[in-house]
Amino acid sequence: MHDILRGLNDIQRQAVTHGDGPLLILAGAGSGKTRVLTHRIAHLLRAGDLPPHRILAFTFTNKAAGEMASRLEALLGAASRELWAGTFHSICVRILRREAATAGYRTGFSIYDRDDQLSVLKRALRESALSEKEFEPRLMLGRISRAKDRLVSAEEFRAQAVSPHERSVATLYEKYQRSLHELNAFDFDDLIAVVVRLLERDEEVRAKYAGRFQHVLVDEYQDTNHAQYRLLRALASEHRNVTAVGDDDQSIYAFRGADISNILSFEQSFPEATILHMEQNYRSTKAILEVANAVVKNNARRKPKTLWTENGAGRPVEFVLAADEAAEAAEIVRTIRREVSAGKRNWKDYVVLYRTNAQSRAIEEALRNALLPYRLVGGVYFYQRREVRDLLAYLRLLVNPSDEESLRRAIAAPRRGVGEVSVTRLLEFARTSGIAPVA
Repeated sequence: MHDILRGLNDIQRQAVTHGDGPLLILAGAGSGKTRVLTHRIAHLLRAGDLPPHRILAFTFTNKAAGEMASRLEALLGAASRELWAGTFHSICVRILRREAATAGYRTGFSIYDRDDQLSVLKRALRESALSEKEFEPRLMLGRISRAKDRLVSAEEFRAQAVSPHERSVATLYEKYQRSLHELNAFDFDDLIAVVVRLLERDEEVRAKYAGRFQHVLVDEYQDTNHAQYRLLRALASEHRNVTAVGDDDQSIYAFRGADISNILSFEQSFPEATILHMEQNYRSTKAILEVANAVVKNNARRKPKTLWTENGAGRPVEFVLAADEAAEAAEIVRTIRREVSAGKRNWKDYVVLYRTNAQSRAIEEALRNALLPYRLVGGVYFYQRREVRDLLAYLRLLVNPSDEESLRRAIAAPRRGVGEVSVTRLLEFARTSGIAPVA
Protein backbone atom coordinates (compact mmCIF):
# COMPACT_ATOMS: atom_id res chain seq x y z
CA MET A 1 0.00 0.00 0.00
CA HIS A 2 2.84 2.35 0.87
CA ASP A 3 4.28 2.22 -2.65
CA ILE A 4 0.97 3.40 -4.13
CA LEU A 5 1.01 6.56 -1.98
CA ARG A 6 4.74 7.22 -2.21
CA GLY A 7 5.64 10.53 -3.86
CA LEU A 8 2.08 11.94 -3.85
CA ASN A 9 1.38 15.42 -2.51
CA ASP A 10 -1.41 15.99 0.05
CA ILE A 11 -4.18 16.67 -2.49
CA GLN A 12 -3.14 13.76 -4.69
CA ARG A 13 -3.17 11.48 -1.66
CA GLN A 14 -6.68 12.63 -0.73
CA ALA A 15 -7.87 11.87 -4.25
CA VAL A 16 -6.26 8.43 -4.34
CA THR A 17 -7.57 7.35 -0.93
CA HIS A 18 -11.10 8.80 -1.27
CA GLY A 19 -13.66 6.15 -0.33
CA ASP A 20 -17.20 5.81 -1.64
CA GLY A 21 -19.24 8.62 -3.15
CA PRO A 22 -18.84 10.94 -6.15
CA LEU A 23 -15.49 12.69 -6.50
CA LEU A 24 -14.57 15.54 -8.86
CA ILE A 25 -10.85 16.17 -9.22
CA LEU A 26 -10.18 19.54 -10.84
CA ALA A 27 -6.69 18.83 -12.14
CA GLY A 28 -4.80 21.74 -13.66
CA ALA A 29 -2.35 21.21 -16.50
CA GLY A 30 0.75 19.26 -15.49
CA SER A 31 -0.63 18.42 -12.02
CA GLY A 32 -0.27 14.64 -12.37
CA LYS A 33 -3.87 13.66 -13.10
CA THR A 34 -3.01 10.45 -14.97
CA ARG A 35 -0.87 9.32 -12.07
CA VAL A 36 -3.66 10.08 -9.59
CA LEU A 37 -6.23 8.22 -11.69
CA THR A 38 -4.12 5.06 -12.02
CA HIS A 39 -3.03 5.12 -8.37
CA ARG A 40 -6.65 5.56 -7.29
CA ILE A 41 -7.62 2.44 -9.24
CA ALA A 42 -4.72 0.55 -7.65
CA HIS A 43 -5.78 1.78 -4.20
CA LEU A 44 -9.39 0.71 -4.76
CA LEU A 45 -8.25 -2.79 -5.67
CA ARG A 46 -5.80 -3.21 -2.82
CA ALA A 47 -7.43 -1.31 0.04
CA GLY A 48 -11.02 -2.11 -0.84
CA ASP A 49 -10.36 -5.72 -1.80
CA LEU A 50 -12.36 -5.04 -4.96
CA PRO A 51 -12.21 -7.52 -7.89
CA PRO A 52 -10.73 -5.82 -10.99
CA HIS A 53 -13.79 -6.56 -13.15
CA ARG A 54 -15.89 -4.32 -10.90
CA ILE A 55 -13.97 -1.19 -11.93
CA LEU A 56 -14.70 0.71 -15.14
CA ALA A 57 -12.35 3.46 -16.34
CA PHE A 58 -13.04 5.73 -19.32
CA THR A 59 -10.24 7.47 -21.20
CA PHE A 60 -10.62 10.00 -23.99
CA THR A 61 -8.17 8.54 -26.52
CA ASN A 62 -6.68 5.16 -27.37
CA LYS A 63 -3.24 6.57 -26.56
CA ALA A 64 -4.40 7.54 -23.07
CA ALA A 65 -5.94 4.08 -22.64
CA GLY A 66 -2.62 2.48 -23.57
CA GLU A 67 -0.72 4.69 -21.13
CA MET A 68 -3.17 3.87 -18.35
CA ALA A 69 -2.91 0.14 -19.09
CA SER A 70 0.90 0.18 -18.93
CA ARG A 71 0.92 2.15 -15.67
CA LEU A 72 -1.66 -0.14 -14.06
CA GLU A 73 0.25 -3.24 -15.12
CA ALA A 74 3.38 -1.79 -13.50
CA LEU A 75 1.41 -1.25 -10.28
CA LEU A 76 -0.79 -4.36 -10.24
CA GLY A 77 0.70 -6.90 -12.60
CA ALA A 78 -1.58 -9.30 -14.51
CA ALA A 79 -4.63 -8.39 -12.40
CA SER A 80 -4.89 -5.07 -14.25
CA ARG A 81 -5.91 -6.88 -17.45
CA GLU A 82 -9.27 -7.81 -15.92
CA LEU A 83 -10.24 -4.14 -15.61
CA TRP A 84 -12.69 -2.60 -18.03
CA ALA A 85 -10.60 0.35 -19.21
CA GLY A 86 -10.74 2.14 -22.56
CA THR A 87 -12.35 4.90 -24.56
CA PHE A 88 -16.09 5.55 -24.40
CA HIS A 89 -16.45 3.97 -27.84
CA SER A 90 -14.43 0.84 -27.04
CA ILE A 91 -16.34 0.23 -23.79
CA CYS A 92 -19.64 0.60 -25.66
CA VAL A 93 -18.46 -1.90 -28.28
CA ARG A 94 -17.79 -4.41 -25.48
CA ILE A 95 -21.33 -3.91 -24.19
CA LEU A 96 -22.88 -4.15 -27.66
CA ARG A 97 -21.01 -7.38 -28.45
CA ARG A 98 -22.87 -8.84 -25.49
CA GLU A 99 -26.21 -7.07 -25.98
CA ALA A 100 -26.54 -6.79 -29.77
CA ALA A 101 -29.74 -8.85 -29.94
CA THR A 102 -31.38 -6.83 -27.15
CA ALA A 103 -30.50 -3.65 -29.04
CA GLY A 104 -32.09 -5.02 -32.24
CA TYR A 105 -28.90 -5.97 -34.09
CA ARG A 106 -27.25 -9.26 -35.07
CA THR A 107 -23.94 -10.38 -33.66
CA GLY A 108 -20.94 -9.74 -35.90
CA PHE A 109 -22.07 -6.18 -36.67
CA SER A 110 -19.76 -3.79 -38.53
CA ILE A 111 -18.51 -0.40 -37.34
CA TYR A 112 -18.36 2.13 -40.17
CA ASP A 113 -15.68 4.79 -40.42
CA ARG A 114 -16.07 8.18 -42.07
CA ASP A 115 -15.64 6.92 -45.63
CA ASP A 116 -18.21 4.14 -45.12
CA GLN A 117 -20.64 6.63 -43.61
CA LEU A 118 -20.24 8.99 -46.55
CA SER A 119 -20.96 6.16 -48.97
CA VAL A 120 -24.19 5.24 -47.14
CA LEU A 121 -25.25 8.87 -46.91
CA LYS A 122 -24.65 9.55 -50.60
CA ARG A 123 -26.89 6.62 -51.53
CA ALA A 124 -29.52 7.97 -49.16
CA LEU A 125 -29.26 11.32 -50.98
CA ARG A 126 -29.79 9.66 -54.34
CA GLU A 127 -32.76 7.64 -53.03
CA SER A 128 -34.27 10.84 -51.63
CA ALA A 129 -33.64 12.73 -54.90
CA LEU A 130 -31.72 15.36 -52.96
CA SER A 131 -28.85 17.34 -54.46
CA GLU A 132 -25.34 16.84 -53.07
CA LYS A 133 -24.70 20.51 -53.83
CA GLU A 134 -27.57 21.66 -51.62
CA PHE A 135 -27.13 18.91 -49.03
CA GLU A 136 -23.35 18.56 -48.94
CA PRO A 137 -22.67 15.02 -47.63
CA ARG A 138 -19.98 15.89 -45.09
CA LEU A 139 -22.07 18.72 -43.66
CA MET A 140 -25.08 16.41 -43.45
CA LEU A 141 -23.02 13.79 -41.63
CA GLY A 142 -21.96 16.52 -39.22
CA ARG A 143 -25.58 17.47 -38.52
CA ILE A 144 -26.55 13.85 -37.95
CA SER A 145 -23.53 13.35 -35.71
CA ARG A 146 -24.41 16.38 -33.58
CA ALA A 147 -27.97 15.12 -33.26
CA LYS A 148 -26.72 11.74 -32.04
CA ASP A 149 -24.36 13.44 -29.57
CA ARG A 150 -27.48 15.06 -28.10
CA LEU A 151 -29.30 11.68 -28.26
CA VAL A 152 -31.83 13.07 -30.76
CA SER A 153 -33.15 10.18 -32.84
CA ALA A 154 -34.23 10.48 -36.48
CA GLU A 155 -37.88 10.50 -35.37
CA GLU A 156 -37.23 13.23 -32.79
CA PHE A 157 -35.25 15.22 -35.36
CA ARG A 158 -38.27 15.15 -37.71
CA ALA A 159 -40.58 16.23 -34.90
CA GLN A 160 -38.34 19.25 -34.25
CA ALA A 161 -37.99 20.24 -37.94
CA VAL A 162 -39.75 23.49 -38.78
CA SER A 163 -38.56 24.37 -42.30
CA PRO A 164 -38.68 22.43 -45.61
CA HIS A 165 -34.87 22.17 -45.53
CA GLU A 166 -34.88 20.69 -42.03
CA ARG A 167 -37.59 18.21 -43.02
CA SER A 168 -35.41 17.11 -45.96
CA VAL A 169 -32.49 16.63 -43.55
CA ALA A 170 -34.82 14.59 -41.33
CA THR A 171 -35.70 12.37 -44.32
CA LEU A 172 -32.01 11.93 -45.03
CA TYR A 173 -31.30 11.09 -41.37
CA GLU A 174 -34.10 8.48 -41.40
CA LYS A 175 -32.89 6.83 -44.61
CA TYR A 176 -29.29 6.87 -43.44
CA GLN A 177 -30.18 5.27 -40.10
CA ARG A 178 -32.46 2.69 -41.75
CA SER A 179 -29.64 1.74 -44.12
CA LEU A 180 -27.18 1.29 -41.27
CA HIS A 181 -29.61 -1.02 -39.50
CA GLU A 182 -30.22 -3.07 -42.65
CA LEU A 183 -26.45 -3.37 -43.11
CA ASN A 184 -26.11 -4.50 -39.47
CA ALA A 185 -23.69 -1.64 -38.92
CA PHE A 186 -23.07 1.20 -36.47
CA ASP A 187 -21.35 4.50 -37.02
CA PHE A 188 -19.18 5.84 -34.18
CA ASP A 189 -21.94 8.03 -32.74
CA ASP A 190 -24.33 5.08 -32.65
CA LEU A 191 -21.98 3.09 -30.43
CA ILE A 192 -22.66 5.41 -27.51
CA ALA A 193 -26.22 6.49 -28.39
CA VAL A 194 -27.53 2.93 -28.77
CA VAL A 195 -25.96 1.82 -25.48
CA VAL A 196 -27.41 4.83 -23.65
CA ARG A 197 -30.90 4.08 -24.95
CA LEU A 198 -30.46 0.44 -24.01
CA LEU A 199 -29.41 1.28 -20.45
CA GLU A 200 -32.14 3.88 -19.98
CA ARG A 201 -35.00 1.84 -21.46
CA ASP A 202 -34.17 -1.73 -20.42
CA GLU A 203 -34.11 -2.05 -16.64
CA GLU A 204 -32.62 -5.54 -16.77
CA VAL A 205 -29.65 -4.41 -18.87
CA ARG A 206 -29.14 -1.28 -16.74
CA ALA A 207 -29.15 -3.31 -13.52
CA LYS A 208 -26.70 -5.79 -15.02
CA TYR A 209 -24.02 -3.21 -15.78
CA ALA A 210 -24.75 -0.60 -13.09
CA GLY A 211 -24.66 -3.42 -10.54
CA ARG A 212 -21.44 -4.85 -11.92
CA PHE A 213 -19.34 -1.68 -11.85
CA GLN A 214 -18.92 -0.53 -8.27
CA HIS A 215 -16.59 2.31 -9.27
CA VAL A 216 -16.68 4.28 -12.52
CA LEU A 217 -13.80 6.62 -13.34
CA VAL A 218 -13.53 9.05 -16.24
CA ASP A 219 -10.57 11.07 -17.49
CA GLU A 220 -10.76 14.41 -19.37
CA TYR A 221 -14.28 14.95 -18.07
CA GLN A 222 -14.37 18.49 -19.47
CA ASP A 223 -14.41 17.04 -23.00
CA THR A 224 -17.42 14.73 -22.58
CA ASN A 225 -20.59 15.38 -24.56
CA HIS A 226 -24.21 14.92 -23.55
CA ALA A 227 -24.41 11.29 -24.67
CA GLN A 228 -21.25 10.40 -22.72
CA TYR A 229 -22.64 12.14 -19.63
CA ARG A 230 -25.86 10.12 -19.89
CA LEU A 231 -23.83 6.92 -20.31
CA LEU A 232 -21.79 7.70 -17.21
CA ARG A 233 -24.90 8.56 -15.21
CA ALA A 234 -26.62 5.29 -16.18
CA LEU A 235 -23.62 3.09 -15.39
CA ALA A 236 -23.10 4.79 -12.01
CA SER A 237 -26.80 4.86 -11.12
CA GLU A 238 -26.62 2.07 -8.52
CA HIS A 239 -23.41 2.70 -6.57
CA ARG A 240 -22.91 6.40 -7.45
CA ASN A 241 -19.16 5.99 -7.05
CA VAL A 242 -18.07 8.30 -9.85
CA THR A 243 -14.56 9.72 -10.04
CA ALA A 244 -14.34 12.45 -12.68
CA VAL A 245 -10.97 14.02 -13.46
CA GLY A 246 -10.78 17.12 -15.62
CA ASP A 247 -10.09 20.81 -15.98
CA ASP A 248 -12.69 23.24 -17.29
CA ASP A 249 -9.85 25.55 -18.37
CA GLN A 250 -8.65 22.92 -20.85
CA SER A 251 -11.98 22.35 -22.62
CA ILE A 252 -11.28 22.86 -26.34
CA TYR A 253 -13.63 20.44 -28.09
CA ALA A 254 -16.92 22.33 -28.11
CA PHE A 255 -16.82 22.17 -31.92
CA ARG A 256 -16.99 18.36 -31.59
CA GLY A 257 -19.93 18.46 -29.20
CA ALA A 258 -18.09 18.61 -25.87
CA ASP A 259 -20.36 20.13 -23.22
CA ILE A 260 -18.43 22.05 -20.57
CA SER A 261 -21.54 22.20 -18.38
CA ASN A 262 -20.92 18.52 -17.54
CA ILE A 263 -17.96 19.48 -15.37
CA LEU A 264 -19.31 22.88 -14.25
CA SER A 265 -22.56 21.32 -12.97
CA PHE A 266 -21.06 18.13 -11.49
CA GLU A 267 -22.34 19.08 -8.03
CA GLN A 268 -25.88 19.44 -9.39
CA SER A 269 -25.72 15.95 -10.92
CA PHE A 270 -24.10 14.49 -7.78
CA PRO A 271 -25.02 16.72 -4.80
CA GLU A 272 -23.04 14.57 -2.33
CA ALA A 273 -19.82 15.00 -4.33
CA THR A 274 -16.40 15.79 -2.90
CA ILE A 275 -14.44 18.41 -4.89
CA LEU A 276 -10.63 18.49 -4.86
CA HIS A 277 -8.38 21.06 -6.59
CA MET A 278 -5.02 19.84 -7.87
CA GLU A 279 -3.16 23.09 -8.51
CA GLN A 280 0.52 22.16 -8.15
CA ASN A 281 2.12 21.99 -11.59
CA TYR A 282 5.13 19.71 -12.13
CA ARG A 283 5.72 20.43 -15.82
CA SER A 284 6.14 24.18 -16.36
CA THR A 285 8.26 27.06 -15.11
CA LYS A 286 6.94 29.90 -12.98
CA ALA A 287 7.11 32.27 -15.97
CA ILE A 288 4.86 30.06 -18.06
CA LEU A 289 2.32 29.54 -15.26
CA GLU A 290 2.16 33.28 -14.58
CA VAL A 291 1.16 33.92 -18.19
CA ALA A 292 -1.24 30.95 -18.28
CA ASN A 293 -3.03 32.03 -15.08
CA ALA A 294 -3.36 35.61 -16.38
CA VAL A 295 -4.90 34.42 -19.66
CA VAL A 296 -7.29 31.80 -18.31
CA LYS A 297 -8.72 33.94 -15.51
CA ASN A 298 -10.62 35.84 -18.23
CA ASN A 299 -12.76 32.80 -19.03
CA ALA A 300 -16.35 33.61 -18.12
CA ARG A 301 -17.41 30.07 -17.17
CA ARG A 302 -14.82 28.36 -14.99
CA LYS A 303 -14.15 27.04 -11.52
CA PRO A 304 -11.53 29.31 -9.90
CA LYS A 305 -8.05 27.84 -9.49
CA THR A 306 -4.49 29.13 -9.66
CA LEU A 307 -1.68 26.87 -10.76
CA TRP A 308 1.65 27.08 -8.92
CA THR A 309 4.95 25.26 -9.09
CA GLU A 310 8.14 24.66 -7.13
CA ASN A 311 10.07 24.74 -10.43
CA GLY A 312 12.39 27.63 -11.24
CA ALA A 313 11.37 30.93 -12.82
CA GLY A 314 12.58 29.90 -16.27
CA ARG A 315 13.05 32.09 -19.34
CA PRO A 316 10.55 34.92 -19.86
CA VAL A 317 7.68 34.06 -22.18
CA GLU A 318 7.95 35.74 -25.57
CA PHE A 319 4.82 36.98 -27.31
CA VAL A 320 4.91 37.52 -31.07
CA LEU A 321 2.09 39.23 -32.97
CA ALA A 322 2.17 38.18 -36.64
CA ALA A 323 0.21 39.79 -39.46
CA ASP A 324 -0.79 36.47 -41.03
CA GLU A 325 0.22 32.81 -41.30
CA ALA A 326 3.12 33.60 -43.67
CA ALA A 327 4.58 36.17 -41.27
CA GLU A 328 4.15 33.72 -38.41
CA ALA A 329 6.03 31.01 -40.33
CA ALA A 330 8.80 33.45 -41.27
CA GLU A 331 9.31 34.38 -37.61
CA ILE A 332 9.56 30.70 -36.67
CA VAL A 333 12.24 30.19 -39.31
CA ARG A 334 14.18 33.30 -38.21
CA THR A 335 14.16 32.18 -34.58
CA ILE A 336 15.41 28.68 -35.38
CA ARG A 337 18.08 29.88 -37.80
CA ARG A 338 19.34 32.57 -35.37
CA GLU A 339 19.74 30.13 -32.48
CA VAL A 340 21.40 27.43 -34.58
CA SER A 341 23.76 29.90 -36.30
CA ALA A 342 24.85 31.19 -32.89
CA GLY A 343 25.72 27.63 -31.86
CA LYS A 344 23.14 27.63 -29.09
CA ARG A 345 20.96 24.86 -30.57
CA ASN A 346 20.91 22.10 -33.16
CA TRP A 347 18.19 21.51 -35.77
CA LYS A 348 16.98 18.46 -33.83
CA ASP A 349 16.34 20.60 -30.73
CA TYR A 350 13.24 22.19 -32.30
CA VAL A 351 9.66 21.06 -32.72
CA VAL A 352 6.92 23.22 -34.23
CA LEU A 353 3.45 22.52 -32.87
CA TYR A 354 0.38 23.77 -34.73
CA ARG A 355 -3.28 23.61 -33.80
CA THR A 356 -4.81 22.48 -37.11
CA ASN A 357 -3.52 20.75 -40.23
CA ALA A 358 -4.38 23.86 -42.26
CA GLN A 359 -1.46 25.66 -40.59
CA SER A 360 1.16 23.18 -41.76
CA ARG A 361 1.33 24.44 -45.36
CA ALA A 362 2.67 27.92 -44.51
CA ILE A 363 5.17 26.52 -42.01
CA GLU A 364 6.40 23.83 -44.43
CA GLU A 365 6.82 26.35 -47.24
CA ALA A 366 8.85 28.67 -45.01
CA LEU A 367 11.11 25.82 -43.83
CA ARG A 368 11.58 24.54 -47.37
CA ASN A 369 12.37 27.97 -48.83
CA ALA A 370 14.92 28.56 -46.08
CA LEU A 371 16.47 25.10 -46.76
CA LEU A 372 15.90 24.08 -43.14
CA PRO A 373 15.76 20.28 -42.64
CA TYR A 374 12.49 19.06 -41.14
CA ARG A 375 10.34 15.97 -40.77
CA LEU A 376 6.53 16.10 -40.76
CA VAL A 377 5.03 13.86 -38.10
CA GLY A 378 1.59 12.50 -38.92
CA GLY A 379 0.09 11.70 -42.30
CA VAL A 380 -2.31 8.92 -43.14
CA TYR A 381 -3.17 6.63 -40.23
CA PHE A 382 -2.35 2.96 -40.70
CA TYR A 383 -5.98 1.81 -40.77
CA GLN A 384 -6.84 4.52 -43.31
CA ARG A 385 -4.39 3.23 -45.90
CA ARG A 386 -6.11 1.87 -48.99
CA GLU A 387 -4.53 -1.59 -48.88
CA VAL A 388 -5.40 -2.01 -45.19
CA ARG A 389 -9.00 -0.88 -45.75
CA ASP A 390 -9.28 -3.35 -48.66
CA LEU A 391 -8.11 -6.23 -46.49
CA LEU A 392 -10.41 -5.20 -43.64
CA ALA A 393 -13.36 -5.24 -46.05
CA TYR A 394 -12.79 -8.97 -46.68
CA LEU A 395 -12.47 -9.68 -42.96
CA ARG A 396 -15.62 -7.71 -42.12
CA LEU A 397 -17.59 -9.66 -44.72
CA LEU A 398 -16.62 -12.90 -43.00
CA VAL A 399 -18.35 -11.85 -39.78
CA ASN A 400 -21.13 -9.68 -41.24
CA PRO A 401 -22.43 -10.93 -44.62
CA SER A 402 -24.94 -8.03 -44.66
CA ASP A 403 -22.17 -5.44 -44.90
CA GLU A 404 -22.78 -4.05 -48.40
CA GLU A 405 -20.11 -1.35 -48.07
CA SER A 406 -17.42 -3.96 -47.46
CA LEU A 407 -18.78 -6.07 -50.33
CA ARG A 408 -18.53 -3.12 -52.73
CA ARG A 409 -14.93 -2.56 -51.67
CA ALA A 410 -14.03 -6.25 -51.92
CA ILE A 411 -15.48 -6.48 -55.44
CA ALA A 412 -13.41 -3.46 -56.50
CA ALA A 413 -10.12 -4.67 -54.96
CA PRO A 414 -8.58 -6.11 -57.00
CA ARG A 415 -10.45 -4.80 -60.03
CA ARG A 416 -12.57 -7.45 -61.69
CA GLY A 417 -14.32 -5.51 -64.43
CA VAL A 418 -17.57 -5.50 -62.44
CA GLY A 419 -19.27 -2.12 -62.79
CA GLU A 420 -21.37 -0.13 -60.34
CA VAL A 421 -24.59 -0.94 -62.21
CA SER A 422 -23.98 -4.69 -61.91
CA VAL A 423 -23.17 -4.40 -58.22
CA THR A 424 -26.29 -2.33 -57.57
CA ARG A 425 -28.47 -4.88 -59.38
CA LEU A 426 -26.89 -7.72 -57.41
CA LEU A 427 -27.54 -6.00 -54.08
CA GLU A 428 -31.09 -5.08 -55.07
CA PHE A 429 -31.77 -8.71 -56.01
CA ALA A 430 -30.40 -9.82 -52.61
CA ARG A 431 -32.66 -7.36 -50.78
CA THR A 432 -35.82 -8.29 -52.64
CA SER A 433 -35.02 -12.00 -52.21
CA GLY A 434 -34.44 -11.58 -48.49
CA ILE A 435 -30.94 -13.04 -48.58
CA ALA A 436 -27.55 -11.72 -47.55
CA PRO A 437 -25.48 -10.45 -50.49
CA VAL A 438 -22.70 -12.82 -49.44
CA ALA A 439 -23.81 -16.40 -49.03
